[in-house]
Amino acid sequence: MLAPTKRPIKAPRTIFDVLYGFIPITEWEERIINSPFFQRLRWIKQLGFANYIFPGAEHNRFAHVIGVMHSMDQMLRSLGLAVSDAELFDPKAKSAAALFHKSMRISALLHDVGTFPFSHAIEYAYIRHGNDQRRTKSKAKNLPNSHEHLGSFIIKNTDYDGGITRILNDYGFDVHAISKIIKGDSDVLIANQLMHSDLDADRMDYLMRDSYYTGIKYGQFDRDYILANLVTFDVGDGQLAFGVRENAVHAVEDFLIARFSWYSQIIKNPGSAKFDIISSHVAQAFLEHDFLHQFHDLLTMIEDRDQRFFWWNDIYFMTQCQEVLFKKLIKNPRIAELTEMLLYRHPPKTVYHPLFNHRILTSNGNEKEKETLIPKINKFVGQLQNILEKHGTGKEWLLADIPERDVVFTRGIGHIVKKRSTDNLYKERDPIKVVSKRGTPSLLVELDNTLMKHLSGFINFVPSVYANDSAVKLLRSKRMIE
Repeated sequence: MLAPTKRPIKAPRTIFDVLYGFIPITEWEERIINSPFFQRLRWIKQLGFANYIFPGAEHNRFAHVIGVMHSMDQMLRSLGLAVSDAELFDPKAKSAAALFHKSMRISALLHDVGTFPFSHAIEYAYIRHGNDQRRTKSKAKNLPNSHEHLGSFIIKNTDYDGGITRILNDYGFDVHAISKIIKGDSDVLIANQLMHSDLDADRMDYLMRDSYYTGIKYGQFDRDYILANLVTFDVGDGQLAFGVRENAVHAVEDFLIARFSWYSQIIKNPGSAKFDIISSHVAQAFLEHDFLHQFHDLLTMIEDRDQRFFWWNDIYFMTQCQEVLFKKLIKNPRIAELTEMLLYRHPPKTVYHPLFNHRILTSNGNEKEKETLIPKINKFVGQLQNILEKHGTGKEWLLADIPERDVVFTRGIGHIVKKRSTDNLYKERDPIKVVSKRGTPSLLVELDNTLMKHLSGFINFVPSVYANDSAVKLLRSKRMIE
């Protein structure tokens, strides 16, 4: 008598990642990844123009978001909020727990689907430019020009073949709930925390990934120990929040210090940051001359499944730079020089003056030191601009990068209290919570035995002003700069 044969178990779909090894994915995640909206992320660098200084920084948003999905999955498993693999990979499993686990993975996977070319550098240009309605169609929406809102629009308005909405609908997911998680305004507190907080799945991935590809050791931390010490707690009104056990305080502080150093040494690196600033000014000029897709045009493309949206990436932007420079489509000599600098990696000069020095500022919730300094810097930059206009040939220019976002370890208790949205501080999304052995939560920044209680009072303020050679020469002759 022949022994009965076993039905072969279908191997899970997997993606091999340089940091985590094999990452299993579900069939709907595979469909999302293979969609043209997601494949666009292959052609967008994670760190903008950082590769001009760190040659290895060629990694892309595509790999990052898959890593964030994996980090999200690991956090959910550590918190006891994951379902079994049998449920997770079963498209018919519709329990509340299964849908939560699946939706959080999807949200992590899609959180950057609206990323702009060269990531944040070009996004800032769109934000400053606003919604240009010169060529708008009547059905175009008036949305903030950010990658979160663009991604949300993609998730909710692509109910056609290859569209994200269609894929999510095919498997019974709530597109509006996923959109809200991505924007950080979900009705579920712990979902917002896992996606947008001082200890979220996004940061858990990009710190390690950027460290690996730049070769800079900043960004490394004890990831496994943090994951092993995540815990949920009840904050009332039927809501769960998550924190870390008290024995992992130093690991979490090391994580925050790593991020502070990473941001200071990679994002604000004086060599690469100047090219991000140049690209932002070039992009804004291109938008003003209608040489880049306007934001409302992108929305129309998304709704109409216009393939040009799938090509809106780093290659598109650099091609536009080549076209504008070669055909001399912009007569402004400043923009022409900036475009050439960007294409051929010709860095501008850094302008040195005591007002532009890198500083560690203190902040107790009102940030008075920074608020006093920024007007002084802007006033002096205005004086420099006046000298160039009065005594120059018209070809001299300055670029000022006065930080709008603070580089901090974490926000201090004074800032949290001032900006709180509820009387229960443990319901605040961003600050890290520490849970004692008795299950009592506290904010990391209010504990007397933590460094963060003290370090949260500091801002890494890195203003930068750049100029071309002729501007530096003129300003030095007037003894305005060092």
